[in-house]
Amino acid sequence: MSSLLIFAGLRILDPHRGLDGEGYLVCEEGRILACELGPLPQEYCDHERARYVEAKGAALAPAFRDLRVHFREPGYEDRETIESGCAAAAAGGYSDVWVMPNSRPCADSAAAIRFVLDRARESGLCRVHPVGAITKGLEGREMVEFGDLVDAGAVGFSDDLRWVQDGGLMRHCMEYAAMLGTVVISHPEDPTLSREGVMHEGAWSTRLGLAAIPAAAEVSACARDIELARLTGVHLHVPHVSCRETVELIRSAKAQGLGVTADITPHHLDFVDADCRDYDTCFKAKPPLRSTFDQEALVEGLVDGTLDAIACDHAPHTPTDKERTFPHAPFGVIGLETSFAAAHDRLVCRGPLSPLQLVELMSTRPAAIMEQEGGRLEAGATADLVLLDLEESWVPQSSTLRSRGRNCPWLGRSLQGRVIATYVGGRCTFDLRREPQPLF
Repeated sequence: MSSLLIFAGLRILDPHRGLDGEGYLVCEEGRILACELGPLPQEYCDHERARYVEAKGAALAPAFRDLRVHFREPGYEDRETIESGCAAAAAGGYSDVWVMPNSRPCADSAAAIRFVLDRARESGLCRVHPVGAITKGLEGREMVEFGDLVDAGAVGFSDDLRWVQDGGLMRHCMEYAAMLGTVVISHPEDPTLSREGVMHEGAWSTRLGLAAIPAAAEVSACARDIELARLTGVHLHVPHVSCRETVELIRSAKAQGLGVTADITPHHLDFVDADCRDYDTCFKAKPPLRSTFDQEALVEGLVDGTLDAIACDHAPHTPTDKERTFPHAPFGVIGLETSFAAAHDRLVCRGPLSPLQLVELMSTRPAAIMEQEGGRLEAGATADLVLLDLEESWVPQSSTLRSRGRNCPWLGRSLQGRVIATYVGGRCTFDLRREPQPLF
């Protein structure tokens, strides 16, 4: 006979119902039985199978969901494996992640999709949802067998950091995706404008003598994709928006009723191009860190609902690769284990959002974008939960990261807000209090 798992006397954060106050949650066999504000009812207090979770002073929210991570397996296991990526996700409070297709071989076949799902099941620490490639080999020349990939378990389509330049081909790909009811995630960057650029085009790129990527590379690509979404009726998701003009394009598209959603990363919210001044490759990202002017627009976009979600774009690399000079090091920042803390510190402690709004951006809205169950604390829902300490200040350290990557710009920096424990289907996949020692 299964026991009841009970959380009581803690702060309940449920964006779906607008709950923010002291309350309780009871779950059994992976499902929520009850979650309300107020004291725990006597029927649960006296229950012979009750098992209480010690969480005094903590907040309880629906577990986070990330729309864009890179787990590198197969082919680049020295950077990350599905197992290590899932461990990092659990430590960051995530129950579900959407994995990009840029492995080797890439996820452009049903067999590749099934491989990712099988490896994720072996880990068991979070649910992994593979995103299939739009074109074979991510080469932008021939579209994949969309139906086969969806049947195998693909939840959407993306060529990751490669923008499909052929507009006619992209139109047909969007038509197939629309017919199948899946989302297209298109990285907005015209490579004929970005070329060999390594950081944002502006005063700092000139001062540092580094080849630059103009905002126009993102804006022009996003504008084309929005027009193709208008033509085909597909759900277009624009990832890691970085500049003011793109926010304005998306705001206009939504006002016109187009099926366009978008996300933003914690590193674009927390850092700007000036942070590249020491040539630290942990700040080399794609899209690049933009200006303070752009960053202000990103925060405004989150506040007014133009930007739908926060996604970390977890992109691990080996320390050796990131130790190259700035022009030659790979793009990418890791963030699964620090995303909540970084976003909470920037947007709640030093910004305009409430904890409830932040949870919505990291849990409820991502679930809605992918049209999947989750992001809510109500009777009958799956017990995907995260325990949070909203007051604790802590300093991320390389030695305690579960990811194989170390390219994290928040290492050594104090952040307020921390994940205490994660539950997936009522099963604890991470508990900070039981894993105090470094893993590596």
